[in-house]
Amino acid sequence: MTVSERAGRTARTRRASGMWRVLAGVVAGVLSCGAVLTVLWWPRTEVAYRGTAPSSVAYEDGSPHFLGLVHIHTLSGRHSYRLVVGRDPGLAYGHWLDVDAAPASAGVESATWTESGVRVRFATGHEVFVPARSFLHGR
Repeated sequence: MTVSERAGRTARTRRASGMWRVLAGVVAGVLSCGAVLTVLWWPRTEVAYRGTAPSSVAYEDGSPHFLGLVHIHTLSGRHSYRLVVGRDPGLAYGHWLDVDAAPASAGVESATWTESGVRVRFATGHEVFVPARSFLHGR
């Protein structure tokens, strides 16, 4: 084999090696991007029920109050529910309770607001009472 043939073979080998490196980099980038997007997207929450205290029920802090049943989906496939009561209409802050998935997944049938608190009745017949002292004054 001549010197020029060896040089040509070496150049082709380098080119092929470089293409495999680029392809491996693209695959690694796509996998990394997919992993980052998955981590950023999960856990995911959605409001399954939203309610507002009627204006006829006045609490001592003078603020409007909101109630929400928040459904939380995790990366592992776990589904949990949280009942949130407070002054934040976005339900990001307030008094919260974890609720068993069985009654919560059936949905909220009604919410009854009184000066002493709020009673939430689920479609399964289960009820939860949250005393007003738990969610007044920004708690």
